Order: sequence, then C-alpha cells, then structure tokens
Amino acid sequence: MSALICALIALTMAAPALAHGDDVHTSGLSWTFDPWIVLPIAVISLLYVSGRIKISRRARRPGQMRWQDLFLCGGLLTLAGALISPLHWLGEHLFTFHMIEHEIVMAFSAPLVVLARPVGLLLWGMPKRARRGVGTAMRAPFIRLSWDWCTGATSATVIHGVAIWGWHLPLLFDAAVSNTVIHRLQHLSFFATAVLFWWAVLWKSDRGTAAWHLFVTMLHTSILGALMALAPHVLYIVQTQTAFAWGLTPLEDQQLAGMIMWVPAGTVYAMAAVTTLALWIRGSSERGTQNA
Repeated sequence: MSALICALIALTMAAPALAHGDDVHTSGLSWTFDPWIVLPIAVISLLYVSGRIKISRRARRPGQMRWQDLFLCGGLLTLAGALISPLHWLGEHLFTFHMIEHEIVMAFSAPLVVLARPVGLLLWGMPKRARRGVGTAMRAPFIRLSWDWCTGATSATVIHGVAIWGWHLPLLFDAAVSNTVIHRLQHLSFFATAVLFWWAVLWKSDRGTAAWHLFVTMLHTSILGALMALAPHVLYIVQTQTAFAWGLTPLEDQQLAGMIMWVPAGTVYAMAAVTTLALWIRGSSERGTQNA
C-alpha cells in the first residue's frame, strides 16, 4: 500500500509544466504542475498511509492491502491522470479532451474515493492534537446537519446537477478556460459535488432510491450533452478556438465533446443505475422468500 501511494506522489511531483489559462504551453504533450492540485493529492496520500500504518501498529498486525486501499489508490490515480497528466494539457486545447477530463473526475475518481471511505484513516494520519480538533469540528451540530442535508439523495442530486449545468453555461465555461482561479474552482465544484452525489447513492440511500437518482443524473447529463452535440453553431468560443490546429472545426470539437457527455458518460451512470436496481430487486426477492 505504501509503495503504491508513494509512487503516486512521485508521479505528481514529476510534473514539469505549469497550470492552464494564462500560462505558457510547451510545443508538445506536457504534464501540468499546479500546487493547488498536486499538494492536496500528495497530502491526502501521506495522511492515508500514515493512518494505515498507525492502525496496523495498534492492531499489532502488518499492513495488508484492502479493498478500501485499492479504491483510494484508484480514485487518486484517476484524479491525477485527469488533472495532472498530459490529458489536462490536451483539455486546454480541445474541448473534446476537456470533457473527458471532467467525466473522469466526476464518474470515476469521485465514486472510487467515496467507496474507500477514507476519512477515518485520514484523521488517524494527523498529529494527535490536529486529529482531536478536526474530529471535534466534524461532530459539531452545524457540520453534521449540513453534511446530512448535502448528502441526502435529492439534495445531492440537485447540487451536483446545478454544478454541472451551471459550469457548462458558455460564459462560465469559457471564463474557466481563460482564468486559472476560475478553472480551479470549476474542478473543485465538479469533484466536491460528485463526492456528495456518490456518497448519497452509495452509502445513504436504499438501492431503489439510489437507482432512481442515478437514472435522473444520467438523463439530465445526456440532455446537456445532446444540446451541445446538436447545436447548429459554436457555443463555447474560447474553448474551441484552437480546434483548427488539431484538424477539427470549432463546431466539430464541440460536437465531439457533447457526444462524450451524452453517450459514454451517460452509459456509466446507466450501468450504475441498472446494477443498483438489480441489487435492490434481488434484495427484495430474498426478503420476500425469508418472510414467506
């Protein structure tokens, strides 16, 4: 486990290029070094490893790889792949790759991190005083009530949906492309609201309710993707302005991006909805058999 996390940290620290927007780009594919992205991933990795080591010592058992560890590794690696690898650099130049980047963050990184449920180990990775302070803050009534409301199935679905539709308004999306601070806020919004959404459907809702909200999210994101793919003119002027250099027209770039949100991303939510629904039906059948 420690080796995998350390490899992730080394991978992120090796990024030689700067961030996006107002930074100078190299002539070829390059990694993106943005401390606002790299440092949080590195800190979370270190805290998690530290927490796992402390728990293993207290239990007097050597650390063993667990599903929780694999989920977190997968979540952080896909997050780094989307925001640090050359995919991010490509996303600055083509709307198509930018859409792929965002879908990885929301449909893969977020649910993997949620499945890991890393908060406990992250707290154990902190110094004792910090752990107690953060733990006390997390138990405060306002924080607990806010978390419970934000991770309610309906609330989380609406919050995540508003973030997706809001940031895909052409004015806001183009602003994020041209301004580094706004771009960071966009990424944070997508990831944070996706964490709320996946926490709601994976841990807080019964499977029937979770399947419904997954279906709703698939539906509205597919509609948004279809609107971009079928638009008769370019909506995202700044994002698509370099498309000609890549052999595409701005409209074609926008259409491809819309198709990615419409079909592949929609398929992820559809598969999750069908799987959750199947588990719900099986559970209902088993309960019916037991009560017969």
